Amino acid sequence: MDHPVPIASEAQLGGGIVYDPTNYQNAILRYQQLQQHLAELQKNVAKVTAQLNLALQMSQYIRNMPARYRAAFSQWRAFTSGDVYGNTTRWIAAVNGGGPQTISPAYQQAIVPFLAYNQAVLGSINPADALHLRSVGASLQLADGANVSALTTVGNIRANAQTVQQQIANLEQDSFSGDAGLNSEVSVLNKINASGMLSLRTLQDANNLRIAELEQQVLQSKQQRDSDAANLNFAMQVHQQARKTSHRLTPISARASAAIGSRSTRGPEREDTEKP
Repeated sequence: MDHPVPIASEAQLGGGIVYDPTNYQNAILRYQQLQQHLAELQKNVAKVTAQLNLALQMSQYIRNMPARYRAAFSQWRAFTSGDVYGNTTRWIAAVNGGGPQTISPAYQQAIVPFLAYNQAVLGSINPADALHLRSVGASLQLADGANVSALTTVGNIRANAQTVQQQIANLEQDSFSGDAGLNSEVSVLNKINASGMLSLRTLQDANNLRIAELEQQVLQSKQQRDSDAANLNFAMQVHQQARKTSHRLTPISARASAAIGSRSTRGPEREDTEKP
């Protein structure tokens, strides 16, 4: 059996190094890939560096913020008044934050009491006058309710005024602070949220005051409407009464005219008969 004769490989380069074209091509491709990866890494490094520089720039805060931006504002003041007859002290305490339960007693002490007519008296007078009295009584009671509601709103706002001012002062101090912990992104967002909530609460108080003012305006409109209606009803009653009186006087006037006419026709005859 014949055995194959081994073929000795020959080096294509000197020094015994064997040249392999396939390995050479693979090495070139690998080198190109490494160059591409290097370029991508350089781009990423440049991008990260730009982001870092932006973050460092954004982290800088304005120096000496209080001296540049802090301003003084008016402070809430307590309501004051004289008390010559001893009937305003409770009112003053109520509107200065004494609590909702103190409003109505303080208000009742400072006003003239409303003495209502009973039904028997209203039933014995003119129906139109009774209707007018009922309307006036309703206006007085509605005015009392609107006034108590407005005083309650004012008292609640004054009761919370000091706390709200303190919270605003804290927010202002944190906003102007140079502490890095108070100027981080989360801290700034928290301060923005707190500022938004304070604004909402302030708008709520402002809306309550506007509602109280609107109630007063509605009440004034009702009172003006009642006054105009009473005047109109009175004018109509006067005209109706005048018309009824005119109808009653017309037959009397006609009879008087007839009597005068009859006497004028019979006058000479009566004079002749009465002569001796």
